[in-house]
Amino acid sequence: MKSVKVTYTVKPSFVEQNKTNINVFINELKESGNADVRYSIYLGEDGRTFTHISLYSSEAAQEQFLDMESFKAFQQQRDESGLEAEPSIEVLNFVAGV
Repeated sequence: MKSVKVTYTVKPSFVEQNKTNINVFINELKESGNADVRYSIYLGEDGRTFTHISLYSSEAAQEQFLDMESFKAFQQQRDESGLEAEPSIEVLNFVAGV
């Protein structure tokens, strides 16, 4: 299992559009029925910092997800919005859980 955490901050004027773009790729992921990817997004207390936590069953599952057109469109619009804090990407190593 591969886990990745991505955190970034958008401008206040882009928060709602970012939420809309997130919903597009999340809905596509849901509709695909792909059980090899688990994905959650959180909004920080500042109302502008997003944290994405993704779990992939394999490298292939991650690559398939990253190749989704709706995810690529989300990333492009996010990056072109003029981020206040660039994405911080952290690979997490699983220790324990239920």
